[in-house]
Amino acid sequence: MNKQTNRKKETAVQLKLKQRFPLTIKRLGINGEGVGYFKKKVVFVPGALPDEEVVVEVTNVQPKFSEAKIKKVRKPSPYRVEAPCPLFGECGGCQLQHLRYDRQLIEKRDMVIQSLERHTKIDPSTIQIKQTIGMEDPWRYRNKSQFQVGTKQGEVIAGLYSMNSHQLIDIDECIVQKPETISVTNTMKRILQDLNISAYNERTRKGDIRTIVTRVGVKTGEVQVVLITRQKELPKSSLIVEEATKRIPNLRSIIQNVNGQKTSLIFGDETIPLAGETFIYEMLGDIQFELSARTFFQLNPEQTVKLYNEVKKAANLTGKETIVDAYCGVGTIGLWLADQAKEIRGMDIIKESITDAKRNAAKHGVKHAKYVTGKAEEWLPKWVKEGFRPDVIVVDPPRTGLDQALLKTIQQVKPKKLVYVSCNPSTLAKDIDFLHRQYKVKSIQPVDMFPQTAHVECVVLLTLIYV
Repeated sequence: MNKQTNRKKETAVQLKLKQRFPLTIKRLGINGEGVGYFKKKVVFVPGALPDEEVVVEVTNVQPKFSEAKIKKVRKPSPYRVEAPCPLFGECGGCQLQHLRYDRQLIEKRDMVIQSLERHTKIDPSTIQIKQTIGMEDPWRYRNKSQFQVGTKQGEVIAGLYSMNSHQLIDIDECIVQKPETISVTNTMKRILQDLNISAYNERTRKGDIRTIVTRVGVKTGEVQVVLITRQKELPKSSLIVEEATKRIPNLRSIIQNVNGQKTSLIFGDETIPLAGETFIYEMLGDIQFELSARTFFQLNPEQTVKLYNEVKKAANLTGKETIVDAYCGVGTIGLWLADQAKEIRGMDIIKESITDAKRNAAKHGVKHAKYVTGKAEEWLPKWVKEGFRPDVIVVDPPRTGLDQALLKTIQQVKPKKLVYVSCNPSTLAKDIDFLHRQYKVKSIQPVDMFPQTAHVECVVLLTLIYV
């Protein structure tokens, strides 16, 4: 009888598509959407802000949650502002332009706390979770754009796919991108149009150009353009190079990358230099870096300096420590710490990144750094067997977090400190939960690397509890 009653209760609160009801928003979710509860059922509402009272219409029903859209804002948040971008809500690149910036910083810290509450058994109040470090001018900060290419009414367009759809939104202006990246991308669109180079069609899987990737050295002014193509043969490649060189000031590097797979990944495995150098230069503080087409480099250089300074604070080096920089990329974090370390070793699975890391270290006379291609979970045990045991491991993984094999390797190697640079609070919390019996979480410093979006970066210090 009780089971039947429970079933009736569950049925009674099951939401239906297009159902409308009032909702009070309690907090922001991990993707920047408003979160409310209707008869104990969680409802995600894009565009809604904490403490708002809204009327919503259900757009998606799942067993554990529902999604809805705003039909009316009855009581707006005092922190709601007019989003300055005309494409806000369409392109999906920004989620929080309608939230006052000082409040964005508060909400991002709260996202970190929520993730700890949801994915760990640790009481967040026992951890020093600092206030989010923001930007003085939280606009036009991205040094790289990756815009998909398509056609619309016979014209070449490039931009991002509309939220939850395969409709490509043409973006000829973006107020979170460095103006140079947009200008260069627009020029490349015109060149492709003028030379009648076809855009890739996702449905038919035909056409030449899939993506235009533009990166600018903010401190050096140098420009790199990467054309992601469906196949190795690129029609009129010499003309493309000629026109790009003529029309784009400070163009140092034109690269082709081949990706013929049906995938959401931008880059393929084959990279072909078309003209100029294979890299551009960029500066962080006093350190100059070479950046190849596929190498990872933080997208907001101004905030990156703040982020890496927090890594340095967390590591608190004396000059006697050995350090492993896992996911090292072009060696940015390791070189940032090098003046206070006895020895640096780094690894990355992208060969070009390691080539750049070695060059960057040599250029700055850092002779106590060693960089290898491969996975940390494979290299660390080898090094330990050879007698090298790191005092500090620094990790800066992708959004998916640390590989399970690396987590287990860290437990076996037992560095005294682990400095975890995270770009995803959810995977950070899950990894912390795995490590917390062996490591104490001493502090978390959120850093706003991507203003106007729901992303938040963190520098986390974990210290070994026992050996």
